Amino acid sequence: IIIGTTFIIGNLEVAQNDFPISMNWDDAVNSCAELGEGWRLPNKDELKILYLNKENIGCENTRAYWSSSICIEYSYPAWFQNFINGNQNSYSNVLKHYVRAVRLSNY
Repeated sequence: IIIGTTFIIGNLEVAQNDFPISMNWDDAVNSCAELGEGWRLPNKDELKILYLNKENIGCENTRAYWSSSICIEYSYPAWFQNFINGNQNSYSNVLKHYVRAVRLSNY
């Protein structure tokens, strides 16, 4: 039910649904990979594309979503995208955020 009917945005295939619960970063990475066939957590640039297309793909305006990108500039290791205001920030990878899986559309 996570993958469902996918959306294509450029070269990115986006799962129809979020995972049903928020999760920490390690669980987010693993949960996406467990979907198989190239599914993964989007990087921060891809997540920005999801944010810009949130109305078309059904991402919640009140949520923050994990990216696969690692932050080395600041003390917090993982990037997330805030879908309320569009900001990207890094934060502790133990914090729970929502997850939307992606893969390359030519997979």
